[in-house]
Amino acid sequence: MPKQSRRRSDDDFDNPPWGAERARPDTIPDDQPDSVDEPAWSTFTADGVVHGPEPRPSWVITSPAATDTDLGVFKTGKEADVSLIRRATAGEHSLLAAKRYRHTDHRMFHRDAAYLEGRKEKKSRERRAMATRTAFGRELIAGRWAAAEFEMLGRLWSAGAAVPYPVQLLGTEVLMEFIGTPDGTAAPRLVQTRPALDDASDLFAQVREVLAVLARAGFAHGDLSAYNVLVDDGRIVLIDLPQAVDLVGNPRSEEFLRRDCVNICTWFTARGVDADADDLVRDLLRDSR
Repeated sequence: MPKQSRRRSDDDFDNPPWGAERARPDTIPDDQPDSVDEPAWSTFTADGVVHGPEPRPSWVITSPAATDTDLGVFKTGKEADVSLIRRATAGEHSLLAAKRYRHTDHRMFHRDAAYLEGRKEKKSRERRAMATRTAFGRELIAGRWAAAEFEMLGRLWSAGAAVPYPVQLLGTEVLMEFIGTPDGTAAPRLVQTRPALDDASDLFAQVREVLAVLARAGFAHGDLSAYNVLVDDGRIVLIDLPQAVDLVGNPRSEEFLRRDCVNICTWFTARGVDADADDLVRDLLRDSR
């Protein structure tokens, strides 16, 4: 997908933000790579943008005078690319992660029906376009997945779950909290770590807790593995949530929930942790009720 333009005019300074509180990086590297984009006006107040839940974190920059600099892609996936964004004013700056869903016909568009059972589309034209995978339909699907992830992040953040704060949604781009170090190094995924047994046990306890928050909200992750859990200085952060499964409305919800539990418990069991998938499924189903 072509990179979404981040430039806008002064006439776009409207739409008061709504958005929640946690300190993030307070230093940004001065030596940016030569390939970074030129700074452009921040899209926080652009037409059509949706903001994250309140109370907004103190590190979120809302000034219409802010600029965004795209520092390049740091994660490439089958459904979306994630770029590092530096949002700054004369007196403050922060790092953000811009997840941009593609319109192309790849894995996401072949698997979305099973995940999204129970979610209804109001317009028959849009239903037909998505079912037949027309260009318009693929764009709708990409937008729907971006909106689904943004909504889920906001709901879970407000519930106290360990997820990135969703700063804004604009089209097929979700701009969220960057999880990593102040110099722009992303936190490693769980699969990249080699924790000692005590540390692994603590990480598993954190995973159980964030899955319990999901279950109490009525959802399963739907695609959980050691690849979409970040470890930020010993803190678990759950990512990649567009396919979150409705535990009530989706007839295959328990199947997805069990697969999540088996995947994550298998990884932790291999590290010596007492992680029983059946026990986890039972506990999460109880929490969901």
